[in-house]
Amino acid sequence: MTTPTTRARITEITGNVARERSDHLATEEPLEIRLTGAGGPLRRTVAITMRTPGHDFELAAGFLHGEGIAAPGAIKAIGYCTDEDVTPEARYNTVTVALDGPIPELPTLDRHFLTSSACGVCGSASLDVLRDRCVPVPDGRLSLSPEVLYGLPYRLREGQGVFGKTGGLHAAGLFTGEGEPLAVREDVGRHNAVDKLVGWASLNQRLPLRDHVLMVSGRASYEIMQKALAAGIAVVCAVSAPSSLAVEVAREFGMTLVGFLREERCNVYAGRERIKV
Repeated sequence: MTTPTTRARITEITGNVARERSDHLATEEPLEIRLTGAGGPLRRTVAITMRTPGHDFELAAGFLHGEGIAAPGAIKAIGYCTDEDVTPEARYNTVTVALDGPIPELPTLDRHFLTSSACGVCGSASLDVLRDRCVPVPDGRLSLSPEVLYGLPYRLREGQGVFGKTGGLHAAGLFTGEGEPLAVREDVGRHNAVDKLVGWASLNQRLPLRDHVLMVSGRASYEIMQKALAAGIAVVCAVSAPSSLAVEVAREFGMTLVGFLREERCNVYAGRERIKV
């Protein structure tokens, strides 16, 4: 089985002095997500994404939920592939998800057979598709103080064990309205990290996540907001900037979007009413 870190020999240069040493790298390998349906041996590959090994079942479940393929409870079983066409060395890079019902029509995924850890499933849904598939997030009871917001980046960093070794991973964390961490996931792809979180919630029957906060280590993109909206998350916070389309999604669907959350400052781009100040 592959591991989240890989050792490599490097040359470290400090001033005019060079020395050879060993270093940890974040592992990046492909993960193929396959579907099987009820009523026969029908099987289909829906995505191949570059990811950091670890929490692969959650990644698959979260990806399928975000694409509207598998709602909570629709997954009958999930495991590493044992098909004869998969070589032993690739077995732990292939996940098969068995659905309770037949495999649905997947026209929107046909052009996204290969995805990358850098951009996720880019362009897989437009705003029009989101309007057809998602509803605005209810107001709920979530209300955040600035003190809770300011503490989120530190709580996220505390959960980044692999980042501490490699310095090369994105992270996504799920928090309560009081700032308590529920789960933190890491990956070379920021979208994969979010998928792992949503998959964790889906497999543990915790969706929708209306009274929870999503904190991401990088920027807030359209894909991040799409996945958060599908999971019912009301508040998304990011260390860096949001994109214009991310702000548009937040405003249209009643989400709170916070960017540049660093030290004791931040920018609120949408959903100001959930911030108590």
